[in-house]
Amino acid sequence: MEENKEQILIKRLLTKEETAWKELFGNYSGNLAGVCSRYLSGKDDVHDVLQNSFIKMFRSIATFEYRGNGSLKAWMIRITVNEALKHIKQHSGITTNEDLTEFPDIPNDEEPDLEEIPQAAIMKMIRSLPDGYRTVFNLFVFEKKSHKEIAGLLGIAENSSASQFHRAKGLLIQKIKEFKMSKKAQYE
Repeated sequence: MEENKEQILIKRLLTKEETAWKELFGNYSGNLAGVCSRYLSGKDDVHDVLQNSFIKMFRSIATFEYRGNGSLKAWMIRITVNEALKHIKQHSGITTNEDLTEFPDIPNDEEPDLEEIPQAAIMKMIRSLPDGYRTVFNLFVFEKKSHKEIAGLLGIAENSSASQFHRAKGLLIQKIKEFKMSKKAQYE
């Protein structure tokens, strides 16, 4: 069976070939910066986490196990998310149960209509969430983690994860409504 581009790149990475690492960075750094920016709001933080992620990848490429097309990207995303979580824990912390009173409960029975909202605007709304809410939201929605897994990763109670997700979703619904109202007002 013929090797695909990803498998060939992995072999080159394993030999620590400098051009392979440059190629990897060129091909994936934009996507991984996007992953970082879902978790971190500061550009310097995104840059630091991205750099630390690539260092970790370089040091641990020998442990990578190819599992099919796309497994390299999935491995890189997992490392980047873990580095982002590590950064959050070290620098800004996670919203705890005591901090939940700061934001009121927002009823969110309806699912927001995202059709007319650009993806960049939605990502900006997600980045504007408080650290803990943003982190839980991203882990639940984008990384498909359960509240039990999130609680383990962040060192919080499972019900705290669920509560933070509920409040993050409520805040996003509120931001989406405000965005739509501002757009509607522009056209009137």
